[in-house]
Amino acid sequence: MCGFVGWADFAGDPCGAPGNGRQGVLDAMTDTMSGRGPDGRGTWLGPYAGLGHRRLAVIDVAGGAQPMTADVGPDRSPVVLVYAGEIYNFRELRARLCAAGHEFTTGSDTEVLLRAYQEWGAGCVERLNGMFAFAVWDSVREEMVLARDRLGVKPLYYAPLPHGVLFSSEPKGLMAHPCFVPSLSLDALPVLFNPRLALPGETPLRGLREVKPGHVVRVDRRGCHEYPYWRLVSREHPDDLGTTVGKVRELLEDIVERQLVADVPRAAMLSGGLDSSAMAALAARSMAGAGHGSLATYSVRFEGEERDFRPTLLRPERDAPYAALAAEHIGTDHAEVVLGAAQLAGALPYARKARDLPSLGQFDTSMYLMFAALREHSTVVLSGEAADEVFGGYPWFHDPATVWRDTFPWLGDAPRLADCLAPEIRKQLRPAELEADRYATLRAQVPRLPGEDGLEARMREVLFFSLQGPLAMLLDRKDRMSMAVGLEVRVPFCDHRLVEYVWNVPWSMKTADGREKSLLRMAAADLLPKRVLMRPKSAYPAAHDPAHEAAVRRAVRALLDDRTSPLAELLDVERVLELAGSEGRTMTHAGTAHLLIPLLETDAWMRTHGLRAS
Repeated sequence: MCGFVGWADFAGDPCGAPGNGRQGVLDAMTDTMSGRGPDGRGTWLGPYAGLGHRRLAVIDVAGGAQPMTADVGPDRSPVVLVYAGEIYNFRELRARLCAAGHEFTTGSDTEVLLRAYQEWGAGCVERLNGMFAFAVWDSVREEMVLARDRLGVKPLYYAPLPHGVLFSSEPKGLMAHPCFVPSLSLDALPVLFNPRLALPGETPLRGLREVKPGHVVRVDRRGCHEYPYWRLVSREHPDDLGTTVGKVRELLEDIVERQLVADVPRAAMLSGGLDSSAMAALAARSMAGAGHGSLATYSVRFEGEERDFRPTLLRPERDAPYAALAAEHIGTDHAEVVLGAAQLAGALPYARKARDLPSLGQFDTSMYLMFAALREHSTVVLSGEAADEVFGGYPWFHDPATVWRDTFPWLGDAPRLADCLAPEIRKQLRPAELEADRYATLRAQVPRLPGEDGLEARMREVLFFSLQGPLAMLLDRKDRMSMAVGLEVRVPFCDHRLVEYVWNVPWSMKTADGREKSLLRMAAADLLPKRVLMRPKSAYPAAHDPAHEAAVRRAVRALLDDRTSPLAELLDVERVLELAGSEGRTMTHAGTAHLLIPLLETDAWMRTHGLRAS
């Protein structure tokens, strides 16, 4: 998977660090990526650019070291690549490039990407099938090219400079450079409290951007120029239901087979839900057919959950019985990662460090611990993430009152933490207007189908909204928690071919059997036992330990009494106390602690980085 950092600076001495100082800065930036790349390290430094890379070896373990260079033109000028992710169609691209006269010295997909850039320039991104982020320094053009995959599975941050740019796989890489001093605007608080509200490319730190999914950023002496190379397009769906189900199955089989390619041990997450079970079943079949033995699968369970579990609309059932049933039916080597309250609390500092931005509390720590356990046996793992966003699985897709509410349906009926800001801050920020503005901004970007109206048109909007901030938050969490332990997580449901196809299937067909994710259920009908196939949507599990709930409430009350907190002057104490004393289960939240976690995590993050909102 890997992580990388770098800069382009046409003044030649970014922030006055000439000579050996530049190498020291590049080394410091590179070493912040050590968790993402435990298997190798490299840097490249030129007059106007520096690139650093930490490698997690997955394909061609012996080869594929980065930064990777190619000397081009009569002057043998270097083109230098750093890259994170996987190119799933690298074999086909390699064959085309060989036919075009390119010669290869490794079996890695990294070299395929480098040669693809040589052949097609920045336009090579349109030919890639994969999850990726990369930077190419083209010394012939004196240009840095940054690019990110279509769905934004792999992260890439950048900060424009007066004469160039800084970039990194994670914010910590930029924070290690003396040019970047993090600062926080008051305007960012509502998004910090609910990161699903973030627009593509937006971060809470001044001057820090993410390369938007499906975009390229080109940096030259004139500045930074960002443009899209991919977007969803709405068109009539010509296939009947049977053909559509068959096409979904055909795509999933091809996607899973491609994403199993690795020269290291592989595994899959298996919660016992439809998404992960279908994906694991296809992976197990593919591996058995190739003679690669049985698939290892993993799920997470909390100590005492049999006693403490409380059903909600989003989490109506425990995973454990269904995960065991699916594993037995599919024939996987299944293991439960059982977590206790002390482990979750002990992992919080590591999850926070992995994030760089406010963590999600127990949802980050449980995932971090599960991935750490997986990493003891595997380097690559498949996940069922994004199936709900693509096929329409969440409860808010199927509640008419929520669907037709004139805001983001995924907000549901939950209280807004931004309403707990102090009265003068609320008056200044007007969080309700901010939410409405973001809703209007994204609604204006929905790719419309001429002549579509009513429920079909509204559900196209609802699905589009879920593919923005909500999906970005889930993918970011999965990336940060997995890469912190050197584990590569692949997400078959984010393959752009599947997303493009299902996007244009009418909502009436997406719900053909009268419930959520009809197409996926029909496509997997012969793969799974009926109880798993028909199981209602149940989101990633939450710990329901009453002691955890009580601890979060106590911590919030302590925060309100702490005048040294960076949030001390920003919160309405009475409103926060009222919320902390309420029963917080909603359509989207497991309980009051779930609602309150962003307050604690924003406070911890601001303290860590010495931030004050201004």
